[in-house]
Amino acid sequence: MTENKNKKILRTAQGAPVSDNQNSVTAGSRGPVLMQDFHLTEKLAHFNRERIPERVVHAKGAGAHGYFEVTNDVTKWTKAKFLSNVGKRTPMFARFSTVAGEKGAADAERDPRGFALKFYTEDGNYDLVGNNTPVFFIRDAIKFPDFIHTQKRHPATNCKDPNAIWDFWSLSPESLHQVTILFSDRGTPKTNRHMNGYGSHTFKWTNADGESVWVKYHFKTEQGIENYTNEEAVKLAGVDPDHATRDLYESIEKGDYPAWKVYVQIMPLEDADRYEFDPFDVTKVWRQSDYPLIPIGRMVLDSNPKNYFAEVEQSAFSPANIVPGIDFSPDKMLQGRLFAYGDAHRYRVGGNGDLLKINRPITESNANYQRDGVMRCDDNGGDSVHYEPNSLGGPKESPEHTPAPFVVSGTVESVAYDKDDHYTQPGDLYRLLSEREKSRLISNIVGAMKPVKKEIQLRQIEHFRKADPEYGARVAEGLGVPATAAK
Repeated sequence: MTENKNKKILRTAQGAPVSDNQNSVTAGSRGPVLMQDFHLTEKLAHFNRERIPERVVHAKGAGAHGYFEVTNDVTKWTKAKFLSNVGKRTPMFARFSTVAGEKGAADAERDPRGFALKFYTEDGNYDLVGNNTPVFFIRDAIKFPDFIHTQKRHPATNCKDPNAIWDFWSLSPESLHQVTILFSDRGTPKTNRHMNGYGSHTFKWTNADGESVWVKYHFKTEQGIENYTNEEAVKLAGVDPDHATRDLYESIEKGDYPAWKVYVQIMPLEDADRYEFDPFDVTKVWRQSDYPLIPIGRMVLDSNPKNYFAEVEQSAFSPANIVPGIDFSPDKMLQGRLFAYGDAHRYRVGGNGDLLKINRPITESNANYQRDGVMRCDDNGGDSVHYEPNSLGGPKESPEHTPAPFVVSGTVESVAYDKDDHYTQPGDLYRLLSEREKSRLISNIVGAMKPVKKEIQLRQIEHFRKADPEYGARVAEGLGVPATAAK
């Protein structure tokens, strides 16, 4: 039979044409199936391997491509090339996610939202991996596995465990600030487009003269902040568990591109030792009255992924991915994430995951001596020199890109931050809420704490009371706990 040259031929992974994709090769019409049907075994074997391990946290997510545009001159603070000129645009990819739920979790669940950004700069990829909240539940990475265990499923019942959640929080008073945000209206944002984003951690910027400052990032939604009430979120979780995923995709498809104005707070290095809160403690914010928001740019998402798995599921973000002009701070939580995120992706997508198109930098990605490994998907460096130092013209280090030093001191020991005021900022936040917002906050907390053991309730009420007496009293009243017992 003459082959139609215009016909698109179905082929095996090795390129052989497939003659029949509807029927297995069998011994007669009844069978059995023959082992020689290599197309059948190839399809089944690949199907068994189509899923990679889901992220331990941030498993459910949606993403989009876009750009970051510089709108204000920041060169007096940083030499980062992608921030060097007003009007400069850098391509980027953003992923939004819930934190605690599995991949099939509902978008409307009460949970912080991941706000992960990858900037494809001329100096390599810069990843800013934050949340839609400026703070977090804990401030030391050594507590992170335990915290996440409380958010997952009970080892015996395989159900969510309110006792574990509130037991941990009640024994970790640093969590109160984030708990207050989580159970406010901000815990159930309407969509990924209608929420702010934050770098959360403190980072260091350094300019061309080697002068450094501490910096925090803020992304303010241009769509306006919109949230669901608890009742609306619970209903939507059952009716349309993918509502935010769909909303992001459809808004971009119809040309309604989500955008955020980008700001930073700048702190002189010397202020870190005299500020009333430790500026590296991720459970605290810098007061904007002390360090005002400074506009620097605009983020726009204008293109949907062509394939969810290739671009969203396989995307790998790590705060360790920085560029010259941007560096880390002593933030203990950040320091732990510098290892944990990259290691998680090495487990999920493999040691060569950086070579995947979504994760590959626009700079030369093979300018190093990392070779071999599972799923090496380029020429593996060809016949180029594979060690360093060498005299054969291989890539060499560039001392001019050495990060600016800063002084550290202290005794080597396991120790907490010096400043332990866990109540002022949550109290300030509570008092900023309107009466209707306070009522919803109390209702949300009471509803979540009702299944919890009495002794845990009492411990947690005391934290609310220390933040603001009214805060504690209203939670106690809602739980039916006598005021004397609460104290």
